Amino acid sequence: MARNWLFRSLTLRHAIKNRVRPILFHAHHRFLSLPSKPSLFATAIASSQLSFLPSFHHSRSLSSAAGPSDVVLVNSEEEFNKILTKVRDDSSHAIFYFTAVWCGPCRFITPIVGELSKKYPHVTTYKIDIDQEAIQGTLGKLQITSVPTLHFFQNGKKVDELIGADVTRLNNITEKLFK
Repeated sequence: MARNWLFRSLTLRHAIKNRVRPILFHAHHRFLSLPSKPSLFATAIASSQLSFLPSFHHSRSLSSAAGPSDVVLVNSEEEFNKILTKVRDDSSHAIFYFTAVWCGPCRFITPIVGELSKKYPHVTTYKIDIDQEAIQGTLGKLQITSVPTLHFFQNGKKVDELIGADVTRLNNITEKLFK
């Protein structure tokens, strides 16, 4: 019981510090529990208090149906494991983008991730929606506790991670690793 409380406390502290919405796992359940209140970042966007930020339309999508994009949607744990194995075996460059439809910071950073996938065509970006039932086991193994989370692979090895919608850091990481 105390261990579960400590985990939840650390998860919430991390989410507040990084301005992301936490994902809380119940030890006795296999489903996710979301906090009842939205994150401060999502609230500020919804109330337009962050008017200094660039405006992005929510209608933009990372799906290939909307136009040419190097973003690949991952729909199952089996598919994710095959992709991860291929990235490691081929010593590829890749970005794994963990996101959710309900996540305000994710909606903010999604168009930027799409633009980066076009800017760096030699880097494959994989988008994983954390709300898919078929991917839940992978989230626990990778310790994905907040969204957005991005894992950066260079030459088949994980070299960096970004948690939260920090656009400056996202640009710095991609520039450093993939230019």
